[in-house]
Amino acid sequence: MDLGDLRANPHQLPLLLAHQRIRETPVPGGSICAASRLTLDDGGSLFVKSWSGPGPAPDGFFAAEAAGLRWLAEPGAVAVPEVVVATDELLALAWVPSGPATPAAAERFGRELAALHRAGGGAAFGAPWPGYIGRLPQDNVAVPGPWSAWFGAYRLVPHLRASADRQALAPADVALVERVLARIDRYAVDEPPARIHGDLWPGNLLWTAERVWLVDPAAHGGHRETDLATLALFGGAPHLDRILAGYQEVWPLASGWAARVPLHQLHLLLVHTALFGATWREAVVGAARAVLRG
Repeated sequence: MDLGDLRANPHQLPLLLAHQRIRETPVPGGSICAASRLTLDDGGSLFVKSWSGPGPAPDGFFAAEAAGLRWLAEPGAVAVPEVVVATDELLALAWVPSGPATPAAAERFGRELAALHRAGGGAAFGAPWPGYIGRLPQDNVAVPGPWSAWFGAYRLVPHLRASADRQALAPADVALVERVLARIDRYAVDEPPARIHGDLWPGNLLWTAERVWLVDPAAHGGHRETDLATLALFGGAPHLDRILAGYQEVWPLASGWAARVPLHQLHLLLVHTALFGATWREAVVGAARAVLRG
């Protein structure tokens, strides 16, 4: 089985793996999926991720990621691994050898990310496929806008409710975020839908010496500031200042964008309280307070 055969017969991959007909080497993965490197007969490699349970993967889980990767690749603006196989059980991508994070690659990525965003996300916020972020479902219903109302209703409220239900946030914390929701149009600058990654924390950047590749998206038509804000989370992307400089060369951000960073970060932080519990409570509270101060 070589890469050409696999592209022509993608449905065969799960069977070949089950019968150990392809060399498979485990590689570090996340908490949601197991990951491995496949070595094909022609010497090519694939990156494969499969659901690590419990139970089967949610309906459309890998299809959503595959659709997002293909959609991000459409404009030819950024580097995105080729989707070779997508089934209910797994996702196989072209292997991308990693390399050092360099300032030159960061600046190039900033310019490419701006071009991706500028390619547009369509006539409405959301996406044509059901979404996931991590293992949580994410409503991609198409809404024409304004962005601030859509972001509040479809990105903040569902994860706020889930966080409250698992008692990751106290009633006072929920009330604090609800104050942001009640005035969200005051803190946002509405723009037309941009083509965004949607889960662009630093761990979803794959660095090579020449450029940055996008992986693990929750892609949809959203606000471009969301991608830039989440790049600053969890320690920040390497050479973030150079990424921002490259971005501003191509498509300058609206005045006051830095003050709006906490608003955009609230989404991913609420995802963390919904998924992982009260460990992330202080981060949510801090971001909500920063929004209200702004």
